[in-house]
Amino acid sequence: MSVLPTHHRTVTVRGHEIAYREAGPADAPVLLLLHGFPTSSHMFRDLIPLLADDYRLIAPDHLGFGRSAAPQDFDYTFAALAELTSEFTEALGLDRFALYIQDYGSPIGLRLALAHPERITAIVTQNGNAYEEGLGAEAWAPVLALIEKRTPETEGPVRAIRSLDGIRWQYETGVPAEYRDLLSPDAWHHDAILMAREGQDAIQLGLIADYGSNFALYPAFQEYFRTSRVPLLAVWGEGDQVFVPAGAEAFRRDLPDAEIHLLPTGHFALETHAPAIAELIGDFLKRHAGE
Repeated sequence: MSVLPTHHRTVTVRGHEIAYREAGPADAPVLLLLHGFPTSSHMFRDLIPLLADDYRLIAPDHLGFGRSAAPQDFDYTFAALAELTSEFTEALGLDRFALYIQDYGSPIGLRLALAHPERITAIVTQNGNAYEEGLGAEAWAPVLALIEKRTPETEGPVRAIRSLDGIRWQYETGVPAEYRDLLSPDAWHHDAILMAREGQDAIQLGLIADYGSNFALYPAFQEYFRTSRVPLLAVWGEGDQVFVPAGAEAFRRDLPDAEIHLLPTGHFALETHAPAIAELIGDFLKRHAGE
């Protein structure tokens, strides 16, 4: 395997600078990597080199995250981020691609699939939920309280989620002892620094408060699975307490041929199992990326 470089680029979409990582041959099948909260394309730093020989990997930072712009006058909703992501793919000339979705990247990517099903060749979901049974009760309690009624009292516990301790909890929880020393503290410190920037409080509270709009689309996502029969690979950290394994198993209800793999790790499975996930993705996309 050669080691192809990862390029760090930007493109302007609707007047906003979107940062993205790109690697792989320009004419190879495309895998669009959509990150979750509270991270950025940084979460794909280990995966991209493992797949770049055979695929064109493109990983944007969502607006308000990572190195992308974080304008204060933007309406931060999942609908708006999905529309911006669609325009991002058009700016790069991407008309057919597979999706890798995780956490926030799941509703963003699935909204894109609803709007443009003809563009999607396959889906890899890594702790990227589309079913109510995938919601971990304890982890979601403060978020559901905020969604139901946004007040200073409900905002407080949600603010704690993006603190250094709250972010570290997301990385470490559910990771067995034998894999703990594979977790790089750089990851949660990197995220915490970006989450502490000026303006992030309003951006992140707004997005979390809007998460209920994704629940309302779960039936539409599931109908898309049934009607499109899109090839789907779920590679899931079974120790995740945010999106629990039942969310992975649920895909088979609408996609009986879905390939489900539960891995002994947590929410950010790439931190400990990037080589195993790359192998599963490589095998999957060889069979489906060109469809």
